[in-house]
Amino acid sequence: MRTLIAACAVLALWAPAANAADCAALLHLRSPQLTISSARLVPAGPLVLPRAPGAPPTPPLQLPAHCLVQGALDSRTGVDGRHYAIGFQLRMPASWNGRFVYQGGGGLDGVIAPALGSAGGSSPPALLRGFAVVSTDSGHEGMDASFAADQQARLDYAYAAIGTVSIAAKDLITRFYGRRPSYSYFVGCSNGGREGMMAAQRFPDDFDGVVAGDPGFRLSAAAIAEVWDTNQFSKVAPRDAQGQPILSESFTETELHLVSHAVLRQCDALDGLADGMINDIAACHFDPGVLQCPAGAHQDCLSSAKIAALRAVFDGAHDSAGHALYSPWPYDAGIGTPGWRFWKLGTSRTATANALNTTLGLNAMQLYFLTPSRPGLSDANFDFDRDPQAVAQTAAINDAVSTFMSSFVAHGGRMLIYQGMSDPVFSADDIIRYYGELARDDGPPQAWARLFLVPGMNHCGGGPATDDFDALTAIQQWTEHGVAPDRLIAHGRAFPGVTRPLCPYPKYAHYVGGDPHAAASFECRAP
Repeated sequence: MRTLIAACAVLALWAPAANAADCAALLHLRSPQLTISSARLVPAGPLVLPRAPGAPPTPPLQLPAHCLVQGALDSRTGVDGRHYAIGFQLRMPASWNGRFVYQGGGGLDGVIAPALGSAGGSSPPALLRGFAVVSTDSGHEGMDASFAADQQARLDYAYAAIGTVSIAAKDLITRFYGRRPSYSYFVGCSNGGREGMMAAQRFPDDFDGVVAGDPGFRLSAAAIAEVWDTNQFSKVAPRDAQGQPILSESFTETELHLVSHAVLRQCDALDGLADGMINDIAACHFDPGVLQCPAGAHQDCLSSAKIAALRAVFDGAHDSAGHALYSPWPYDAGIGTPGWRFWKLGTSRTATANALNTTLGLNAMQLYFLTPSRPGLSDANFDFDRDPQAVAQTAAINDAVSTFMSSFVAHGGRMLIYQGMSDPVFSADDIIRYYGELARDDGPPQAWARLFLVPGMNHCGGGPATDDFDALTAIQQWTEHGVAPDRLIAHGRAFPGVTRPLCPYPKYAHYVGGDPHAAASFECRAP
């Protein structure tokens, strides 16, 4: 029956009586849990999105006519005296395709992003395809971790807001259109990717398909790794007049490019073609020791101390006994890009570091991950033997590490995970390890969950990568029509005129001959 409904929705867009009065009527809905602050019909027209510093300008999005609803759920006063509520925005197009997308957040959330349902890259957002889309702040305002003083706010951010918003959004959709969505999807990257995995693990009957990009699924361990990396890089950073490390100068641009080029020299052609992308990751075994400066040399090489720092970082965080606290990292071409530096090292020329690991990351460690919180914690005084135990309470509610998803799978749930090989904040080796655990605990997961690795890609995009692909169409085809994604065709700004297949792990794109610029010249081959 569900397949029949979906087929009808594809043939003809659901046509509700969507007008200003229908939309405005939602403003009068009231309950102890729900407050609607705004409900209005937005005519078709352009929307100019804000852009990140340094990012290229993008043309305005031409939005369809839609009902825009803004409101809050579960308003209350927290234990810290602050006002808390789960803020949300819901956009429902006048021409609806019968489907719903929950848009994941990012970082520590705390803001309500425009509910558009970005599918990544240049692919049209879900709203433009006829989906109803909801976004949320996950239960607090502000992009810092001060909300974590309140237990319920921690729970809402960790996972609880997903279920609360999902129920409310579907109820509003039903009231507006007169029917519930035929299919519900979760699409997000970074923390939004973690939230997508959490949606499948803790709300298995609420979603039919999940796209989890560069997911911070083991966020508590990644937070420990951020502190670890800062400490290792600080060991080789030059000091200011007060003896404090200048983190950004621990490795120069020239040195990072030196590493990147050395990795490419060793591993690029292993997939059959030297093209600036490393596809055969299983065959790539790089060690920075090949860049060791010979006696008396100082150019085009690295000191033994800097090689030791790289090894310490890429081998992953561990305690004094050598027990791993986080996964190792793959060496990849993206280490020499601004997106990698942005997280790990920053650009500050002073001892006041501006790397995201030392700002967003440290703030989250101080106030959210550690229980009890430690506002005065610095990266330098984190104890890798004692302090990881204090992260366990947050890990228990926050980390999307479950492999038991029998209900999600039983009702036809599908999950597509993608991960940048040069992601500087969440290691590709970590999600590879988790994917192996899915196979170990539930049998081969390829029937319902697939992992796609993106060579060269930094966090959620950027880097020397074909990082532009349409994951939403792929998950929709898989969920609704049983067409599993055997490859995703990708392109990217870094390689104009080039397309590549992204292959479901453990397969990789191997060149078999023909036009080296075309995805058709590659096959997805098992290592």
